[in-house]
Amino acid sequence: MTDYSFGALRRLVVKIGSALLVDSDGRFARERLDQIAEDIAALHQQGQEVLVVSSGAVAIGCSILDLNRRRARLEELQAAAAAGQVQLVRAWQESLSEHGIRAAQILLTPDDTEVRRRFLNARGTLNKLLELRVIPVINENDTVATDELRYGDNDRLAARVAQLVMADGLVLLSDVDGFYDSDPRGNPEAVHIPLVRDVTDDVLARAGGSGSVLGSGGMRTKLLAARIATHAGCVTVIASGHVDHPLRTLAAGGRCTVFMPEGSPAAIRKQWLAGILEVRGSLRVDAGAQKALESGSSLLPVGLVEVQGDFRRGDAVQLLGPGGRELGRGLASYASEEASAIVGCRSEEIEERLGYRGRSVIVHRDDLVLFGQAGRK
Repeated sequence: MTDYSFGALRRLVVKIGSALLVDSDGRFARERLDQIAEDIAALHQQGQEVLVVSSGAVAIGCSILDLNRRRARLEELQAAAAAGQVQLVRAWQESLSEHGIRAAQILLTPDDTEVRRRFLNARGTLNKLLELRVIPVINENDTVATDELRYGDNDRLAARVAQLVMADGLVLLSDVDGFYDSDPRGNPEAVHIPLVRDVTDDVLARAGGSGSVLGSGGMRTKLLAARIATHAGCVTVIASGHVDHPLRTLAAGGRCTVFMPEGSPAAIRKQWLAGILEVRGSLRVDAGAQKALESGSSLLPVGLVEVQGDFRRGDAVQLLGPGGRELGRGLASYASEEASAIVGCRSEEIEERLGYRGRSVIVHRDDLVLFGQAGRK
């Protein structure tokens, strides 16, 4: 038994591998994509927020351009990604639209999840799409990525996306129905492991290599992805994508392996924020803003009294109460110069002060922690 409920995962990242969308002869498996889209639509209608990380662009593009993926040079693979991505996103858009759902394409590189300012930009876009009830269809930007600067596989990308949006769940649809104590393809006596609470080095040692000529990842990459996601508080599930309606099957209790985190995404993120040692400045707030922060709200410009220090958007800053006592820490949504210009400003006045329509918050509630919330006095 696993102590999780698939239906309780409010925000869900679903990763679909190349081998599920492209047959071994290079043909696009549109029927399987349609089934997964139907499953996603059912989750969407139940109020769950779904983000799709979809592989397949390079494999589809190699078929379109008549390239041998194993022998292709980097620039040829980049060309294939460009040609295949068009077909891939169009298929998702068409399939989801059959259920009245809009789709949007997001192409990421590691800088978008590893560099703090770009992290905030990417997260802002994804959160807005989810707010608008649009399904983001995400892939690595393979047209510009190089071996020196890329995720390497979409399992890792999916884990970073789950971390980025503070997802409750990550589903890695694979060609196997979970994790085994040895490779089931070579050992018919391999034992399926339904629950893993810690991706240790011993667990990683049991993983084999890639099982498909189309995909870049194997069980090891999925375990590494599970380690990233669970450390961010995200339940991770490895399940087979080769069954009919794989997400429906999973929701009904289908066979899988569940990797459990030690805490929720919000709690773990707040622990991380509380532990940041280097702060670049401080924001002093009035009594009303302090009360709003303590009730779980974001910090608005109207509650800001003073800006100290020299910082850029995304830098960590101290949050100070009216008397100067440190209340907590957060990531600034504005650089110090801009923040100073909107001290005490109402949201509708921001454009007049800055000359452009800026963000409505100085520090978003997801990007701040009060020390009482993190167990710090």
